[in-house]
Amino acid sequence: MSVFFSRQCEYAIQSVIYLAQKKQGEMTTIKEISGHLGIPFHFLGKIFQKLSRKGILHSMKGVSGGFWLAKPASDIVLMDIIEAIDGHEIVDSCVLGYPECSTTEPCPLHNEWKLSKDQFFGALMKKNVLDMSKEIKKGGYLVP
Repeated sequence: MSVFFSRQCEYAIQSVIYLAQKKQGEMTTIKEISGHLGIPFHFLGKIFQKLSRKGILHSMKGVSGGFWLAKPASDIVLMDIIEAIDGHEIVDSCVLGYPECSTTEPCPLHNEWKLSKDQFFGALMKKNVLDMSKEIKKGGYLVP
């Protein structure tokens, strides 16, 4: 499990990168993605509902149905997926969990965390899933 994101968010990112390896508009079933990435089928279904509601995925029901990216993979940045699943609060939250932490009432790590957070989340705003799908090297994540 990652340090920053929920398991649900990790699975969402992995699945969207998997879909980015497909041809634009090509439908893929949850069963295929679940099996290939080792993600529990029903859990992935709930994740895909959120991604569909947020306009990242489109879906078609039925025997010949499936999911596909709602826009070009080059237009979907990691932060789009993160916000769809974990919300924007992750960007604004205190690294130590203090709800009152702010620039006027900083926690002991506030200033250091702000610098790192700005750099980290700035990178997530720039990194698109098309580039990530091309850069991935781990065999299990490549589309067969």
